[in-house]
Amino acid sequence: MKFDISHKDSTTKARAGTLHTDHGTIQTPIFMPVGTAGTVKAVHQRELKEDIKAQIILGNTYHLYLRPGLDILEKAGGLHRFNGWDKPILTDSGGYQVYSLAKTGRKISEEGVKFKSHIDGSTHFFTPEGVIDIQRRIGADIIMAFDECTPYPCDFSYARTSMDMTHRWLKRCCNRFDSTESGYGYSQTFFPIVQGSVYKDLRKQSAEFIAGMEREGNAIGGLSVGEPPEDMYEMTELVCNILPADKPRYLMGVGTPENILESIALGIDMFDCVMPTRNARHGILYTTEGVINIKNEKWKDDFSAIDEGLGGYVSTFYSKSYLRHLVKSEELLGAQIASVHNLSFYLWLVSQARAQIIAGSFYDWKVEILKKISQRL
Repeated sequence: MKFDISHKDSTTKARAGTLHTDHGTIQTPIFMPVGTAGTVKAVHQRELKEDIKAQIILGNTYHLYLRPGLDILEKAGGLHRFNGWDKPILTDSGGYQVYSLAKTGRKISEEGVKFKSHIDGSTHFFTPEGVIDIQRRIGADIIMAFDECTPYPCDFSYARTSMDMTHRWLKRCCNRFDSTESGYGYSQTFFPIVQGSVYKDLRKQSAEFIAGMEREGNAIGGLSVGEPPEDMYEMTELVCNILPADKPRYLMGVGTPENILESIALGIDMFDCVMPTRNARHGILYTTEGVINIKNEKWKDDFSAIDEGLGGYVSTFYSKSYLRHLVKSEELLGAQIASVHNLSFYLWLVSQARAQIIAGSFYDWKVEILKKISQRL
């Protein structure tokens, strides 16, 4: 993988770049739709490419390992061929999913994590080496390190102990990745993850450790788990000041449109979040004029387009009134239209941010666009 930075904003730390992978290029800053189990919920691959204009999507190691299983994925020729997505894919290591299984009796040890499947209760064991092997077999272009995502809040002692183990696991991940090869004839790259909760000295220590691993890209994890936005921005800025400037920086699990623009200003290049699709299924729409709860009575007889300013098929063809009817009736088409619209908005937002960085007007644009898109309609 290769990363080129073409433009830097003079007022903020925002930058525009290009990631080169064997499955195509990715223009940054970029938002990556989440396709947890091999699918972005309610969205066709054609819509992802042609309407939403996604350049890279996510898959999740934990979910794909459990279902459909690695044997099926390998028989298909990897996840790209299994789901028909011929652009880049990034796989989360499953660390966050294991973190979310805390109440089901998962057990963390130096060797790895023992957990029970949310599907059938069967017992499984993930190790750093095993997670790398699983992601190799899934066939992602970008593979993530296996880490422990600390809860919020957590005390300093727990955060430090967890971070130290994540660093030891990282060494094992690196050794395994460097001693194995892709099984599908294209290159794969590996990103380590900075941890440390909301403690400055731990984040600094972790960022320095991760930077010292000298991988092709780096990620920031353990944020957007309930901490105040101000803490998230503070930790992100601290870490970005330490991670290598010539490598892509990925802020995991973030976030709202405001979170994304503020983090771009801090030097982040890559984002993912389930928010646009999850909220879409509950009738929350992000538009170029502000946020809409389409279930509200005020949209009942509003026959204007969902978002004329955004463009695109679903946002300009269907009316607010019709979409409200579908969502209130729990029709599947409602979730599909809302999901395609929200993802289109997110990809539009980062493409606009990139254009403004290149034009040298990112800061002023950010201030004005946030006033507009953050208002509740």
